[in-house]
Amino acid sequence: MKDLKNKADEIAKSLGQIKQTFGFDKMLKRISELDAKAKEPDFWEDKVSAGNVMKEVGKLKEQIDELGKVKQLLEDAEAAYELGMENELKEKVEEAEVKIKDLTFSTYLSGPYDTKNAIVSIHAGQGGTEAMDWASMLYRMYLRFCEKRVWTTQMVELSEGEEAGIKKVTVNVGGQFAYGYLKGEAGTHRLVRQSPFNADKLRQTSFALVEVLPELEETDLPGVLIKNEDLEWQFFRASTQGGQNVQKVSTAVRLTHIPSGIVVTSQAERHQVQNRKIALTLLRAKLWLRKQAEEDAQKRQLKGEYRPASWGNQIRSYVLHPYKMVKDLRTEVETSDYESVLNGDLDAFIEAELKKP
Repeated sequence: MKDLKNKADEIAKSLGQIKQTFGFDKMLKRISELDAKAKEPDFWEDKVSAGNVMKEVGKLKEQIDELGKVKQLLEDAEAAYELGMENELKEKVEEAEVKIKDLTFSTYLSGPYDTKNAIVSIHAGQGGTEAMDWASMLYRMYLRFCEKRVWTTQMVELSEGEEAGIKKVTVNVGGQFAYGYLKGEAGTHRLVRQSPFNADKLRQTSFALVEVLPELEETDLPGVLIKNEDLEWQFFRASTQGGQNVQKVSTAVRLTHIPSGIVVTSQAERHQVQNRKIALTLLRAKLWLRKQAEEDAQKRQLKGEYRPASWGNQIRSYVLHPYKMVKDLRTEVETSDYESVLNGDLDAFIEAELKKP
């Protein structure tokens, strides 16, 4: 029991350090300020601003709640120790250990947009059906990763291959720190395997590009103004996978931002109004990406926040033949258990990249 008590004391020490890192007292003060603002008579007149305030309050309270859960577990563990209840003590210490690990890791997610939802796009590279099949494998991998974290996913745009796979897919990922966790996945992913599309099963190398952007509100981009006159809207009919259930109404939208030439598409929803809203969110993220690329000084200041998803930026190799190995080229993290990785077990890769100096 003494070892368990010592472990509980170590967790308590870590909890104190995390509170200091988070600025616990400042968090409480900020919540009081925002709660007072929410009580002002004209608070809901600006719905966008009010919504952002409520989101910030919610996230702050969620963090404080998690800290409180660890504190309660430690108090329960202390009581179990004093009463000589070893099984109860072991259970509380193990539960606290898991929670403190998650909280410790969240200290690495301190970027200005790390708490945001994420917009993930996967593009097949050159190589025809092989590359498109690889893009669909990556899409499945990220969906599995999100499922394990109990994050929501919404397919926004899908362009299927003629024979198999995906040319391009865009998905919105909703969850706490979704962008913070996924931002390091941006870049080129390389697959080496025996071709399932070739009778001779020749060794084939395929590439796919992953792009990860934060889902931003208007207030997140004070220097970027989207004018109605700069937008060109087009509407078309969307169909589900396989071409079935073709809609009779033009609900899908294609939005062109005339000054930048950026084009985005949304076909996720059955109603045009909702797809227009999603398209504007995608455009906002693309404009943010362009702004980051133009501001080199800011990129250096926000090290790790922005990583261009360019074809030359290869980040990870997935080798299935002649040997089995998934290796991250930035952190040197590797594993021979490729099946688990392709089933969404990405924690080791993501954590190593975020912890990298």
